[in-house]
Amino acid sequence: MDLNHTKPHYEILDGLRGVAAIMVVFFHVFEIFSNGDHTKQIINHGYLAVDFFFMLSGFVISYAYDNRWNTMSLKDFFLRRLIRLQPMIIIGSVIGAALFYFQHSPDLGWGEIAETPSWKVILVMMIGMTVFPVGKALDIRGWGEMHPLNGPTWSLFYEYIANIVYALILRRLSILILILLTIVAAGFTIHLTFTNPNGDLIGGWSIDDSTQLKIGFTRLAFPFLTGIVLAKTAKLKFTVKAFFTTSILLVLILAIPRIGGNSNHWQNALYECFALMIVFPFIIWLGAGGKVMDEKAKKLCKFLGDISYPIYITHFPIVYVFYAWVVNGKISMEDSWPQALITVIVSIAFAYFSMKLYDIPVRKWLTKKLITRK
Repeated sequence: MDLNHTKPHYEILDGLRGVAAIMVVFFHVFEIFSNGDHTKQIINHGYLAVDFFFMLSGFVISYAYDNRWNTMSLKDFFLRRLIRLQPMIIIGSVIGAALFYFQHSPDLGWGEIAETPSWKVILVMMIGMTVFPVGKALDIRGWGEMHPLNGPTWSLFYEYIANIVYALILRRLSILILILLTIVAAGFTIHLTFTNPNGDLIGGWSIDDSTQLKIGFTRLAFPFLTGIVLAKTAKLKFTVKAFFTTSILLVLILAIPRIGGNSNHWQNALYECFALMIVFPFIIWLGAGGKVMDEKAKKLCKFLGDISYPIYITHFPIVYVFYAWVVNGKISMEDSWPQALITVIVSIAFAYFSMKLYDIPVRKWLTKKLITRK
């Protein structure tokens, strides 16, 4: 985060971002064993971590930049955001290409991977580095993802859009207008959740049809606007053990089993709206007001915050390989839990070393070269 030096740093929010990112890894690892049945998914609501990230992003960006526009140009803002986000997007695309041919699995619908020419993989990798989506002609995996080599990049596509809209429009609006926009966005979110056949917010990672784009923009709008409103209006209150409390609450919200089963989808829709509109803002408010007093806890929050984005943007190519191994070998969850755990550990280790050896040095160099110090 590019926080103003005169403002306190929200250590707990950093830690929560890491907790959510690790939950996403577990969610994706377990997803292969559900066979598409959402009621069987372990870490069932892990996909809501993306919506939590959007809300946290709106809060942090508003907090960090709202009072800096008299000394910062649009160019400076966009350079800072590019430097923060783009290096890891590039490495995520590279690891996606490097592991692509290890993911061949006809039973997963990935039977064409072995026959995909290397030039096409390289082309998709290069496009992925820019965060622009690819079309159907370059859907080399066959899942309809806008980023076939590294699925989670879809949310960074929307994150960039949110950053652009904030810089050009949202930062200029009054708090009343922002609140009204948030209420409207809440209405679209409720409508989407209750009209979705499965009663959930899943979607947004494809550009195959307008429905997926509508889901993506709907998932972005409410949490990002809510984060901005929170940053501008929330009266923070100091709470002891806020990191422990918020972490447990966040884990529970993301891990709770499917509500309502396969028949009463409205119950799950109600739960997701409650989580997004009540619980997530409460977690951010509580975390922002909390203080980390213990040195070990401070180090833990810093570690989790540092690796959160690298984990999120690099883990899925590794998980793709795990998927192919499980499905090709018809291996049960009971027989594959050691490899599942190894997949999580390898994902975290790769994220850590890519952050230390690549992301931090590259961002420091780019900051020195591209951002003028005043």
